[in-house]
Amino acid sequence: MPPGLWRKSLKIGSVLFGALIFVLLAPAALVALYRTTPPPQTPLMWLRGGPVHYQWVPFNKISPYLARSAVAAEDEAFCTHGGFDRAAIERAWESYMDASDDEKATLRGGSTISQQTAKNVFLWPGRTWVRKALEAGITVYLEALWTKKRILEVYLNVVEWGPGIYGAEAAARYHFHKSAAALDAHEAALLASVLPSPLKWSASKPGPYVQGRAEAIAGRAAKLGAYANCF
Repeated sequence: MPPGLWRKSLKIGSVLFGALIFVLLAPAALVALYRTTPPPQTPLMWLRGGPVHYQWVPFNKISPYLARSAVAAEDEAFCTHGGFDRAAIERAWESYMDASDDEKATLRGGSTISQQTAKNVFLWPGRTWVRKALEAGITVYLEALWTKKRILEVYLNVVEWGPGIYGAEAAARYHFHKSAAALDAHEAALLASVLPSPLKWSASKPGPYVQGRAEAIAGRAAKLGAYANCF
């Protein structure tokens, strides 16, 4: 290989290697930072546009009913998995394969709360393979560097609960005119019931489907017992 071409290839290789190191280490650095520091905002808040209602509160200022309801609704195996729920992923894949083309657009995935936290805090919405791959990598970092309690604390503080409504405190005040700490079991279940589609469903104005879903979530939340011992 001519010397000039060799130097050019070496330079390109160095740039690519540096980019790879950045892609691997930058998320790890942010995960380490947010282990104790509240995220100022999230990419979804920026992308949605419009007014943002977001007020961070510590875990002990969030009703335990809401913590249990969110786990019951979104990830019942939260305390026992390492970031990924294989059974949930398999069920989601089977549902996807059995669904029609129209139904596939509305199906939910098998994402755990850890994966949703990775997506909500660090990434953009969407279902591309690139985003899913980044989500998986960040999930590994979260499970390695954060406690389960911290993952759930961050999740409850940044998840979307309505137009411009992010986190438990903003959601409790918007929907029920009270603090997140004051939510009762029924209100917590209503909030958890709309998490799949917070722009479509309302916790404060629930239809029959949301009401029924909330009742089921409240029942599962009450039965979590020892399975919720990680928070």
